[in-house]
Amino acid sequence: MTILAFLGGTGDQGKGLARRYALAGHEVVLGSRSAERAAAAATEVANSVPGGAVVRGGTNAEAAAAGEFVVAAVPYEGHASLLADLAEPLAGKILIDCVNPLGFDERGAFGLDVPEGSAAEQAAALLPHTTVVAAFHHVSAVLLLDPAVDIVETDVLVLGDDRAATDAVQALVGEIKGMRGIYAGRLRNSRQVEALTANLISVNRRYKAHAGLRVTDV
Repeated sequence: MTILAFLGGTGDQGKGLARRYALAGHEVVLGSRSAERAAAAATEVANSVPGGAVVRGGTNAEAAAAGEFVVAAVPYEGHASLLADLAEPLAGKILIDCVNPLGFDERGAFGLDVPEGSAAEQAAALLPHTTVVAAFHHVSAVLLLDPAVDIVETDVLVLGDDRAATDAVQALVGEIKGMRGIYAGRLRNSRQVEALTANLISVNRRYKAHAGLRVTDV
C-alpha cells in the first residue's frame, strides 16, 4: 500500500483523485491551508468508499511530508508560493503536477503564459531536489467524484525527464479503473498539454460532456 498525498486536496480534483486511489486500496492524505478543512474533506472521501478507507487530512506541509507520491492539485495562482514553501518536505520525492495555468474571459478558457514555460517546469525550477512528473491534466473531477461512475475511461499523458519516475507514475495511473498512463515526452513539452485543457473545456461546454483523451495505436 502506497501513501499518496494531495496538496490542495480539498478541491474537486484533489478529492476526486484521492477517492479513486482510496478505492484502489491506498492510504490517502489530503492537504490544505486549513487542517480543519482537510479533515472534513478526508471524512467525506472516506465515507464515499464502500467498506471504508484510510484517509486523513492535515496541512499541506504535513501532507507533503507523509506522501510517498505527492500530487499538486492547487490553483495556478498559488502554485509557486506553495511549492517554494514545501521544498524541504518534498525533497527526494516524486511530485505529480496536474496544475493547468488557465485564464477565463467572455470568450471562454485560454492558456496562460508561464515564465518557466509550464506549471510543471515551474515546479521543477522551484524544487531542484524533487523529481517532477506532469500528469492528470485532462481528467474530469466530476467523473472522479461520481459514485455511479465505476470506470473512468481515459488516457493520461505522463511527462518527465526521469524514466524511472515516469514509469512509476504510469503504473500508478493504471491503478484507477479505465485509465492508462501514456508517456508523452519530456517536461519541456508539458506546456501544450496543460494548455490543451482549455480546448477540452470548450468541448465540454459545447457538447455538455466530461471529455477526456484517448491515444490511438498504442
